[in-house]
Amino acid sequence: MERIYCLLIGYLLGMFQTAYFYGKAKGIDIRQHGSGNAGTTNTLRVLGRKAGLIVFFGDVLKCMLAIFIAYWIFGESHSDSIYLLKIYAAMGAILGHNFPFYLGFKGGKGIAATAGMVIALHWQFLPVAAVVFFTVFFITHYVSLGSLVLYTVFVIQLIISGQLGVYGMNQNLLFEMYAVGVFLAVMAFVKHRANIKRLIKGTESKTYLSKKKKEEAAKAV
Repeated sequence: MERIYCLLIGYLLGMFQTAYFYGKAKGIDIRQHGSGNAGTTNTLRVLGRKAGLIVFFGDVLKCMLAIFIAYWIFGESHSDSIYLLKIYAAMGAILGHNFPFYLGFKGGKGIAATAGMVIALHWQFLPVAAVVFFTVFFITHYVSLGSLVLYTVFVIQLIISGQLGVYGMNQNLLFEMYAVGVFLAVMAFVKHRANIKRLIKGTESKTYLSKKKKEEAAKAV
């Protein structure tokens, strides 16, 4: 039952669509512009860097908040499985972000929310995750590729840490935790299937954080 509670907590918080509400405040529905995705990258491209940062941190924080609430409610009574409950809360937040019912289940792709999970689930994941994502991004300028590599590394870290006894859980609970992690990674790949096709074809859009880099890239085409 605790798993369901954590999922619901996460889903309710995850449904707060930062990109959608920010876009509405600016007079647009972000889902009708750019890629149509209600997330950080599309907001950055459509509304600019400041908007992209606001949306990113909003989506990160809602997943972190879901994990903190799960820990606050169940931390003492379920200390032997709290990491499992935390990842269920994170999964709920990512599902709420990707599939908000009040928007016809059309949300984002969950990468910024995943960053919140990486930070709040086990902060030691953060240095490796940050290095991996930004290395891939700054070399290729493909947010999608960096995101997918990040998810792959996250699952690897999750399993290695679990087998090293970091979470203090029995093997059955660990296997369940790994299954949740793999499910989230598979969902990320499915949500990025169009990006993957474009990456293979070499037509995926690149993202630049500065106008100068963007202008230089445009001149080079």
